[in-house]
Amino acid sequence: MSVSQFVLSGLMLLAGIGIPVMAALNAGLGVRLESAMGAVVILCCVALSLACLTLVFTARPDFRMLATTPPVYFLAGFLFIFYIAGITFAAPRIGLANAVFLVLLGQLISAAVIDHFGLFGAPVSPVTQKRLLGLAFMVVGVYLARKEIIPALS
Repeated sequence: MSVSQFVLSGLMLLAGIGIPVMAALNAGLGVRLESAMGAVVILCCVALSLACLTLVFTARPDFRMLATTPPVYFLAGFLFIFYIAGITFAAPRIGLANAVFLVLLGQLISAAVIDHFGLFGAPVSPVTQKRLLGLAFMVVGVYLARKEIIPALS
């Protein structure tokens, strides 16, 4: 593994660690506000502010390219809000670990499909029997790791 692959792998590991932390924090904010969508709006405002600030100090995109960008790429914004709203609403009700385990399983399945077909410009990486076996183990793992809980909220 090259140094850049090592650094990128570490970065993705940290991002993965951050996702459940973000989910727990935003779910807690939603409970405090008594509004999951209120917490989602606050998270998005903070995220937008930080993204704009980062953009000031990095290479500027060519926004003229937006006119020729296929509309499907803008679906990412919907999926972002869907994830944030879903986890903010679900985590206090089914448990953070249960919510994150199910999200992780969905990510693995969808990533395998995207890689297999090379969707959205991703490099093609066919699903092999070995990968299918790994996904099957993940399904079993999610089933075993899920915990029945008594919901804190109704």
